[in-house]
Amino acid sequence: MIVGVPQEVKNNEFRVGLTPGNVRGLCKQSHSVLVQRGAGEQIGLSDESYRLAGATLINSAAEVFAKAEMVVKVKEPQPQECAMLREDQILFTYLHLAPDPQQTKALLASGASCIAYETVTSCSGALPLLAPMSEVAGRMSIQAAASHLEKTNGGLGILMAGVPGVAPAKVVILGAGVVGRNALQMAVGMGADVCIFDRNIDCLRQIDMLYGNRVRTFYADPLLVELEVCEADVVIGAVLLPGAAAPKLVTREMVRKMKAGAVVVDVAIDQGGCFETSKATTHADPTFIVDGVLHYCVANMPGAVARTSTFALTNATYPFIEALANSGMVKALSHNHHLRNGLSVHRGNLTSEPVAKAQKVDFVPAEELLVA
Repeated sequence: MIVGVPQEVKNNEFRVGLTPGNVRGLCKQSHSVLVQRGAGEQIGLSDESYRLAGATLINSAAEVFAKAEMVVKVKEPQPQECAMLREDQILFTYLHLAPDPQQTKALLASGASCIAYETVTSCSGALPLLAPMSEVAGRMSIQAAASHLEKTNGGLGILMAGVPGVAPAKVVILGAGVVGRNALQMAVGMGADVCIFDRNIDCLRQIDMLYGNRVRTFYADPLLVELEVCEADVVIGAVLLPGAAAPKLVTREMVRKMKAGAVVVDVAIDQGGCFETSKATTHADPTFIVDGVLHYCVANMPGAVARTSTFALTNATYPFIEALANSGMVKALSHNHHLRNGLSVHRGNLTSEPVAKAQKVDFVPAEELLVA
């Protein structure tokens, strides 16, 4: 199979879909890999390292898309990339379609088969290709919050850890999934006063066993959420409904009641965000203020630590890329229902039920369409 790796074009996105080590693995199995020049340069992965691994270096994204049978990316395709996709081509990347009907329409119009990293599952029901970026984003959310609590960055002027005789920042984490638990680890490590909400009591029990009285755990009762959010210095939105739009747990009215200078970090922004006041931002312009509350809603947070993120992501994605290249898409998806769960668009048909529900359109189950 001919596998193509274009350079990412989203604002301040420096991750890359394959490392030179991944390229070598594919080339050893008689696949061809096309890599756009400069794709990994910003994170220390030189064109020469890709060439030595066996890749063919390509000058433009258009040429990569034109020649590749499978395009491997990191972030959702931008409009100009959607326009380059074609029928019978595979796109393997993050898609986050639920809150993005325009991208959905563009992918349907392309005729390509688009597999979303974020909805590929594992035997345990986890999301193995989302997990590494969720780990990164969860840890970064506390870094971002700590920085933006500083007065010079728009916050109230609070040190996350406090000092002897002065209370630490009060941090509220909404969701105890991968993002929430990683945010929790960082917040506790920095000495913050932390509480975490979830509806999974077993998950809260595990957190209680691990952290004891260093963390307050709460069932996500709406009234209690409101009480804690309104008293918080930092609120981390870490809610995920796989493949679906994020629920709006924090209303505009709740934001109005928060402290001026408080910080919210909406890690769920890729799926539309869990604050009613959220809107996607970029690393170039990461924050905005609503009713005195600073909002950090960067839609590709892990892109800021792109080298770490690239290796963490490709460690997880490579076995699936290898399976698609070795077996072809129909056989690979037919034999592996976990990979099949990632199929969102196939030859003009929407195959993701959560996306269909979010956008109020029809879908066709992937099993009905995958015919050799």
